[in-house]
Amino acid sequence: MNIYTLAMLGWMEISVIVFAVLLLFGAKKLPELARGMGKGIREFKRASSDIRYELERADEQEDPPQPQPRSGSASREKSAEASVESEVKNEASSQDKA
Repeated sequence: MNIYTLAMLGWMEISVIVFAVLLLFGAKKLPELARGMGKGIREFKRASSDIRYELERADEQEDPPQPQPRSGSASREKSAEASVESEVKNEASSQDKA
C-alpha cells in the first residue's frame, strides 16, 4: 500500500471520522476540545516565536572573537632576548675588567 494513498482522504472517509468523533465525545465536548486545542497551538506558536527572538537578539549582540596573540611564545621570545642581552653585557664587563 502506497503511503500517499493514505494521506489523500475523500469526503466519505472524512465524514466517517467526524461521525465517529461525534459519537465518542458528544456534541457538548467538541467545542471544549477544539478550544483547548486552539489554546495549545497558540501557546506553542508564542513559545517558538519567543525562542526565535531570543536567538536572533543573541546573535546581534555577540561580537566576533578577536584573534589573540600567543602570550606564551611572545613572552618566551622576550625572555630569550633579555637573557642574550644580559650575557653580552656580562661578557663586555668582564673583558673591560681584564
